[in-house]
Parts: sequence; structure tokens; C-alpha cells
Amino acid sequence: MESQSGKLWKALNRGLDICVVGLMAFLVIDVVWQVCSRYLLANPSSWTEELATFLLVWVGLLGAAVALRERAHLGINYLTAGMRPRAQHTAEVFALASTALFCVLVFIYGGTALVVRTVALNQLSPALGIHMGYVYLALPIGGLFMTGYSLRRLAACFFHVTSVDRPHR
Repeated sequence: MESQSGKLWKALNRGLDICVVGLMAFLVIDVVWQVCSRYLLANPSSWTEELATFLLVWVGLLGAAVALRERAHLGINYLTAGMRPRAQHTAEVFALASTALFCVLVFIYGGTALVVRTVALNQLSPALGIHMGYVYLALPIGGLFMTGYSLRRLAACFFHVTSVDRPHR
């Protein structure tokens, strides 16, 4: 029987996957429209490049969280490959704790401060006219996911759980 927290993480994982795939599909459609309007219609859209940039920010940060969950980030294991298992475990704990701390300080704390500041200044994007706070909101949201996945894997290191954040398919 699956625990309540397991069900919550499964739902969060599924929702994040759907968001990343949906945003990526929207990004592809936007870029294709940009190319078609520029070269086929000879009337380039003024907003497509800005939208593509904003979508790329969201896809990049949420995709980084998915990559962290799936252990798909590049890692340099040259140094740890020759270590004893206990030293490898210590290195993994250090890397996960450092990742969580970085995400909290930079993405969550710094990202939230940036969102608050841009909302207070009423900063709008030039072409689309949307609040830049919506764009920058990707920082704390992506940071929350990355911190959660880092802490979850960190807890698994201490409790020797092997099934944390494995692909849910």
C-alpha cells in the first residue's frame, strides 16, 4: 500500500512532467510559427521571440527539476569511482546537501525576492505586456521542486531507501 506522501510525490511528479511536456510543445509551436511568419508570410510576429525566451526559462528550470529527480544531470564520477562505498556515500550526501542549499538560497530566496521586486515595480515585458514576475516565478517554483527532490534523495541516503524518485512509468 502506498503512503500518502508517496501518492503526493507521484502526483507532483506527474504534474511536473505534464507541465514540462506542455510548455515544450508550446515552445515548439511558437518557434515554428515564428519561422513560418517570417519566411513564408514575410510578416514576422513581434511577440514570438519574447514568448520563446520566456518559455525556455520555464522549460529549463522545470526540466532541471525533472533531470534531478531522474538522476539525469551530468556528474563527474572520476573522483568517486575509485572511492570506497562509504566515501562515495559521503560524497553523495555532500553533493545533495550542497544542491539543496544552493536551490534554497538562489532559486527560492533569490527568485522570490526577484518576483516580489518586479511585481512591486510593475515591470512589463515589451512585446507581450505581461508582468515579468510571471516569468521570474519559474525560479522559486523550479527551486522548490529541485530542493524537494534533493532532500528526498538525501533522506533516502540516510534511510537506505532504493526506490526514491525512480521513474513512475
